[in-house]
Amino acid sequence: MDHSTHNKIVAFIWSVADDLLRDVYVRGKYRDVILPFTVLRRLDVLLEPTKDQVLKTKQFLDEKGINGQSRLKKDSGYVFFNTSKFTFKSLLDEPSKIKENFEVYLNGYSENVQEIISKFKLRNQLETMDEANILYGIVDKFCSKDINLSPKPVLNREGDVVMASLTNLGMGYVFEELIRRFNEENNEEAGEHFTPREVIQLMTHMVFLPVKDSIQEGTHLVYDPACGSGGMLTEAEHFIHDLEGEIRSKAICGLYGQELQAETYAICKADMMLKEDHPEPDNIAFGSTLQIDKHSQLKFDFMLSNPPYGKSWKSDYDTIVGEKKEIIDPRFTVGVPRVSDGQLLFLVNMLSKMKHDTKQGSRIATVHNGSALFTGDAGSGESNIRQWIIENDWLEAIVQLPKNLFYNTGITTYIWVLSNRKAEHRKGKIQLIDASQQFEKNAKEFRK
Repeated sequence: MDHSTHNKIVAFIWSVADDLLRDVYVRGKYRDVILPFTVLRRLDVLLEPTKDQVLKTKQFLDEKGINGQSRLKKDSGYVFFNTSKFTFKSLLDEPSKIKENFEVYLNGYSENVQEIISKFKLRNQLETMDEANILYGIVDKFCSKDINLSPKPVLNREGDVVMASLTNLGMGYVFEELIRRFNEENNEEAGEHFTPREVIQLMTHMVFLPVKDSIQEGTHLVYDPACGSGGMLTEAEHFIHDLEGEIRSKAICGLYGQELQAETYAICKADMMLKEDHPEPDNIAFGSTLQIDKHSQLKFDFMLSNPPYGKSWKSDYDTIVGEKKEIIDPRFTVGVPRVSDGQLLFLVNMLSKMKHDTKQGSRIATVHNGSALFTGDAGSGESNIRQWIIENDWLEAIVQLPKNLFYNTGITTYIWVLSNRKAEHRKGKIQLIDASQQFEKNAKEFRK
């Protein structure tokens, strides 16, 4: 993982905001432009090599009156395409028509990308950018020779690499770091959106390594009910398939998630589109997992999540607890926590999705703060949930993490590891690990 490459890309993109948006948008609104443009430029560079073929196919299909979505996807090489004549670079050929042509460019994308554009509400920004005469400059910046958002390296005439390639995993890092910076600028609780990759990597080790010898070829379903920009799903897939790692499995990962925040949902869906072997953008659902489970018919082999903690679930209350104050959602019949903090509901949701009819069963790693451990007297919803988990002997371990791992907060956090197929020597036991002092301070590579 080349962090220096990612740092340079993030710094360049951040400079676009400082150079062009400063006098047009308040700082809190920079993300409304920068994030969708980053996504679009990544899609754009991927489609450049097949652009001419897609346009030829589109002309042929139109002449025959055929709606050939699958053919266009095949010709583009991805699960998305763009049938406009424009690319980011060709948009620069007509400065006086930049807004008009950019709208044509946006309209040329396939329906799955249209949803991403819609969730970003990018079209709402075009008038502002055009009136301020910065739209052309933004497009020009993202086409700069000083940045490479392509999965292929930039070579000089001698064939030497002058700019490294940006892998899909690396693109995920760039997205997450931009989100973290925007949240930090706005003094938002970045932990709601961003789980440090070090924490995710620890979670993947704890979920996969104990069963590494039993992971067979075939499809294994991985799920995150609060998936954000998709970091946990991507890291899980990478960890299993890493040819230099400890598992190196040929298993296929089916990645599933659900996300409530429109912006991070759009980034996650775009990230899933970019996967080369098994792109699965339709497996990422939009909306509240607690209110409507978009994957209600599925059970999962592995689940990882960092659900929001200390966040009210009042808006979901009526669909979980009916007018008679009785629990009506079958996922949560064991009990519900106080309405001011819904983190345990995400855990109960994951437990409801465990596979009980397979040899491997299901394994879960999820991050919580101390509230999930300590709040609620005997007989309360929180207590009933903990009792249910312990009586079923699903809880393998709880690991206390060092403080200050999550940006903008110093709260104590814990990883819970659960399984319905405990190893024999773990049955009837819960391992408690104090790792609060087990850390080394590293330079903050992504800091400004």
